[in-house]
Formats: sequence, C-alpha cells, structure tokens
Amino acid sequence: MEVQEHERNIQEIWALFRETDRQLKAMSQEFERRSKEIDERFKETDKRTGKKMDKLAGLFDSQWGKLMESLAEGGLLKLFQQRGIRVYQIFQRAKSRRNGRHMEVDLLLVNDDEIVVVEVKTTLKADHVKDFLGDMAEFPEFFHHYKDLKTYGAMAALRMEQKSDRFAQKQGLFVIKVGGEGMTEILNDSEFTARDFSSAEGRGAAF
Repeated sequence: MEVQEHERNIQEIWALFRETDRQLKAMSQEFERRSKEIDERFKETDKRTGKKMDKLAGLFDSQWGKLMESLAEGGLLKLFQQRGIRVYQIFQRAKSRRNGRHMEVDLLLVNDDEIVVVEVKTTLKADHVKDFLGDMAEFPEFFHHYKDLKTYGAMAALRMEQKSDRFAQKQGLFVIKVGGEGMTEILNDSEFTARDFSSAEGRGAAF
C-alpha cells in the first residue's frame, strides 16, 4: 500500500509539473503575442507622429519663410534706392534648374544695370553667410540672363547670431534687419562698398 501511494504521489507531482509547464508556455506565448501587438502599435504611432511632425515643420518653414520674405520685401526697393541702387522690380522665390541642379533665390531686386540677390533667414548665422557666398559664386551659371548686370548680395534676418552681421558685411554683403512695417533697415554704414559678384574676382571666396 505504501508503495502504491508513493507511486501515486510521484505521478501527481509529475502531472502538476506538466500542467505548470503547459501554463508557463501558454503564458509565454501570450506575452510574446501581446508584446508584438504593442510594438506594432508603437511603430504605427511613431510613424503617424513623424508624418504629422514633418508636415507641421514643412508648413511652419513655408509660412514663416513667406512671412520673412514679405517683411523684407516691404521697403527693400526704397531702401536700396536710397543707397543709390535704383532697383525698381522685385521677384520672390526665383528658381532656376540647369544640368540636373537647381537654385532658388528668396528675393531678386532688379534694374537695367544692377541686381541684388537677397537671402532671407529668421536667425542669421555665420554658416549661412558662407553658404550664401557659395550660392553667389554660382548665381551667374543659373541666372545667366543677368550675367552682364552688376550683382550684389544681401542677407535679411530677424535676428543675428555669432556676429554674423559683421561677418557678412566684411564679405561685401548688405545686411538687412527685418522688423515690422517701417522698421526694416540696412545695417551697413555709408562707407560700405558692396562686392560685385558679376566679376570673377567678386565671386572668389574671401572669408
């Protein structure tokens, strides 16, 4: 009797082990399934959030850029006319594509003999100035119909960092502080001599 009872106890223990093992496997499979579902949900949420953020960023950049250009555009013709550059036409977001490459200019101010290429930034930094100088060197290639005009560069911004305004002026660029209506101004003093980028010498890097 004792032997039979002992064997029965062993069988019950093994049965308990098997049931526990089965439950653990089932729990593990359920946990893995739920983990995958959660991962997929997070991925989908991240994807949607990323798309929304990209869309918002693009909308912000586009609308803010247009605002800045409008602010800069307001009194620019008059400001440059007062500097002796008699521009009378202004073009916004001028684009050109040549040999698989493209260039976009925020603002172009033009008369029969001169052109002012204006880059608009919310916050102007030294690297922006360097990049713009590179664009100015390539400007005649993309806008070759202006190649015989004296070509000046200007950078307009709401804020200036890293002494970028001084750096830009040293490179022969006009610097325009953008404010509200009637507050836009050219920061260059009366002794400033603008760099003519229409010549090979003018297009060369200075820094």
